[in-house]
Amino acid sequence: MIRYRLYGKMPVVGVKKSFDAVCLSTYSQLKLCENVVFDVNIVTPAQIRKINNKYRKIDKVTDVISFANRDDKTVIVPLLGEIFICLDQAKKQAKTYGHSLKHELIFLFTHGLLHLLGFDHTKPKDEKIMLDWTKKIINDI
Repeated sequence: MIRYRLYGKMPVVGVKKSFDAVCLSTYSQLKLCENVVFDVNIVTPAQIRKINNKYRKIDKVTDVISFANRDDKTVIVPLLGEIFICLDQAKKQAKTYGHSLKHELIFLFTHGLLHLLGFDHTKPKDEKIMLDWTKKIINDI
């Protein structure tokens, strides 16, 4: 089972229920067999910019950042890591892409979770794989 802890204000009705569904779908579709937990932090543009600059040396606001924690395999319920989602950036992107804020948050949540599970998009082939899984999971919920 995949579980998460949500920190910060989430002003979108029904999004937590959708996040729960993403976790169930991801666990099922990727045929995971371990229990894991991760943290999701809803942050401001200033906070995510600071994180992005400190850890990625990119001094700008971004939508989502994930930090995977794959080092400690001795804990009973492994902590996958943390996801930081910038709510204001998600609002801008939802408007730009012409869909709801809820949809954008679900996409960013799923994207971040897949990063925690080892997916990446640095190469075009890997980007396609990650995007295909994102679509499968979101379409499932």
